[in-house]
Amino acid sequence: MPLVTPSHLLLVAVAAIWGFAFVAQSAGMETLGPHSFNAARFLLGALSLLPLWLLLRREGTRNGRTLLLGGLAAGTIMFGGFSFQQIGLLHTTAGNAGFITGMYIVFVPLTGVLLGHSTNLQTWSGVILALLGLYSLSVGPDLSVGYGDFLELIGALFWTAHVILINWLSRRVDAIELSILQFVVATVWASIAALALESPTLPALQSAWLPLVYAGVASSGVAFTLQIIAQRKVEPGVTALLLSGEAVFAVLGGWLLLDEQFGSKELLGCSLMLAGMLVTQWPARRKQPLPSQS
Repeated sequence: MPLVTPSHLLLVAVAAIWGFAFVAQSAGMETLGPHSFNAARFLLGALSLLPLWLLLRREGTRNGRTLLLGGLAAGTIMFGGFSFQQIGLLHTTAGNAGFITGMYIVFVPLTGVLLGHSTNLQTWSGVILALLGLYSLSVGPDLSVGYGDFLELIGALFWTAHVILINWLSRRVDAIELSILQFVVATVWASIAALALESPTLPALQSAWLPLVYAGVASSGVAFTLQIIAQRKVEPGVTALLLSGEAVFAVLGGWLLLDEQFGSKELLGCSLMLAGMLVTQWPARRKQPLPSQS
């Protein structure tokens, strides 16, 4: 089997789409508030998945009660994660947001430890590297943490809960139905927050149409579809490893499109965090059985 397959390349494409979405999210808030942007994005995400659902739908709904309750929980957690991420982008760079959000890749196995699961030296090494990187990236000379970076870190905790919940639900309900339902639930929560805290207008939505289409359709419908196709032939550990490249593309997008600058301290932090993510998710090499003696 070749080292690099089309499925691997699809996952890299997904990471790139998600990474550049941080640029779209940041640009979209030039005219829209964070909750207004999220409400429109979630709605577009749900609508973009409807053609895929119509194409692949089966007769009947599997585990309807679990799907409903799971969709409510997942959508609520998604709303929390995106809210902290989007508001944080008002106070930090797209690159910082991408890397700190990517900490969920480290937090997921760490949460497993808290739940009583066994872990290994590889995981702890990755956690230490990621925490050192987070310190270098986010902590100032007076030991203060940037407000935007702090919000992104809280958002990463929401994404940790989301990954764990989706991992449990994905074995019990239809993935596309779950995704559409969670987007609908998140749309309702974000719309309530936008109407209560912001004053969204039609001209503002029209001005942000391109970032919204990218974040809502490309980052949700297209990327989700590519991920489903790719994960059929790639093991979970390798999938997480490739998707962690999202953080790198977030930095690249911020530099290319938003003229964000990174000093040596920020670059060191990004490098350490990326190393921690890679170490944590790097697939363990399986021992080959010794040849039998004839």
